[in-house]
Amino acid sequence: MHTNRMREIAVYSANRAMHAELLPSGLWHHHDIRNNFYDAVYMIAVSYDETCEVPFDRRTAIERAELVLGNVLELQDKTTELKGHWPLNLNPLPSEAKANPLPAELMGLLMVYFFERYGDKLSESLQAKFPKAFQALYEADFYKQPLQHYHHHEAKYTAGKLIYGQLFSDEQLLADGLQSLRDTLARIKQVGMTEYGCLPWFWHWVQAFTAAYELAEQKEIRIALSEMLDYLWQQRTRLYWQGAWVGAHSRGLPHDLPADGNVLFDYVQYGDFAFPTAVPRIEFAGLLYYAAPEQATAELNGRVYPYEIKQQVPPKPEASNYEALHSYVYMEESYAAGGMWERATEFDNEQQRWNITLPATGNGEANRAYFFHPGMYFGGTDSEDWRHQSNIEQVVMDKGAVMSVYPITADDEHQYIVGCLPKGEWLADERALFGKCGQVYVAVYLHQTYKRELREAAWRVISSGASQAVAMEAVSDKAAQSRGIDSLEQFAATMRVNAPTFKMDETEGIIVQAEYTALAGQTLSLQRQNNGQYNRLVNNTNISFAAYSV
Repeated sequence: MHTNRMREIAVYSANRAMHAELLPSGLWHHHDIRNNFYDAVYMIAVSYDETCEVPFDRRTAIERAELVLGNVLELQDKTTELKGHWPLNLNPLPSEAKANPLPAELMGLLMVYFFERYGDKLSESLQAKFPKAFQALYEADFYKQPLQHYHHHEAKYTAGKLIYGQLFSDEQLLADGLQSLRDTLARIKQVGMTEYGCLPWFWHWVQAFTAAYELAEQKEIRIALSEMLDYLWQQRTRLYWQGAWVGAHSRGLPHDLPADGNVLFDYVQYGDFAFPTAVPRIEFAGLLYYAAPEQATAELNGRVYPYEIKQQVPPKPEASNYEALHSYVYMEESYAAGGMWERATEFDNEQQRWNITLPATGNGEANRAYFFHPGMYFGGTDSEDWRHQSNIEQVVMDKGAVMSVYPITADDEHQYIVGCLPKGEWLADERALFGKCGQVYVAVYLHQTYKRELREAAWRVISSGASQAVAMEAVSDKAAQSRGIDSLEQFAATMRVNAPTFKMDETEGIIVQAEYTALAGQTLSLQRQNNGQYNRLVNNTNISFAAYSV
């Protein structure tokens, strides 16, 4: 079945490109050179695949794709210190765009895989250009790096050592790649992945190592790559739920917040949701496949709800003073909840701390509910920015309930918190919101009044004032019905009685104690200490991380 889903992606991408207008540069895209390569490759792939039903003329598609591929290859730097690299953003003139370190990292690897599969089908003139591009990549030194961060860049460097080492019969480079691969796998198995839920970069790990696996000729290397890919898909499957990646994310781009949008690799692997109508990112989801290990898929298919995951995550060197970070996820059949207990600082400030997750919508509308205090790079309340949090949040989580306190200081430029709520159906009180989103009821309590506005993806909620707190709880249809709740109005009436309590220090103007008793019975508490930190308690017991494992 995965083959059919891959064909569906390939035909979708090729058809979309076929109907796109070529720019005067002979390319479709100027914002990212890689998208030209991906689209052209899909046009070649489906045009030569007679099992694919395509709504366009195959010969015309091949000619257009070859034109674009040739223009992409011509933009590679083959002479300067950035030899082997391509420019990333091509505006205003591709011929004048400066080379960038990023495109070659993954695109170079995928080019080798593409040429191995389809090179003999290309015109002679285009065939002759690829070996020159590979030679420039091989001679570049950007991927010849020692391991230091164990992140997606180094994963691609490692795959590059293996692919280019084999392509150019460089046994020393090949041996370096194999050792880097083994060292990386040993490291992440021992302490976990720093890039937890990191999108789209997790998929760069998967694509780089899958391409290397497909190309590898030595049995020893294939076995090591298989072990790496098994580990990656075990991690993905563990946090997979109905098209969504549940829990916290160390980094995420706008097309994955507030809606899971980068879902095509999941679509191929799991196939339990419909092809999305909004497709922001494709890469090689329709051309590369490695089956998740049977143990992982068996655990997913046999998952008994409710289901909890308590996992340690290694911090980045610059992240914090914590010895480890801790991720908590709680799943039921109709929703998931949880996130990261500790704050992590990372590149571009893109951590997504906690949320309540609903099944992926596939249409770009939010399937996540969360609040945050804005921090570095936040685009403002009028923007469509649903990311970029500050470091002041204190959070406590248990099962389907989350509570946060935001001790905003008087000199902070952001005297408010921002909320994201899926569209659904909502009833609004002065300091609370009660919603029905699919098969889930959601209660939201705020310490202060708020304003909300319906945006393209979700409800945008803004609560202003220096003292802020929010409590949120998800309740499934089934759990609500067991309590005699059959409508949103009944749910709101029941939950109004459950409103949290907030105790203020009037001198400092901040919340020193917050407490919420969930519908399920557990009590969540945050209590401020003399050092300014907050104790996190569930049922009057401090949170323990003894059960959290890698």
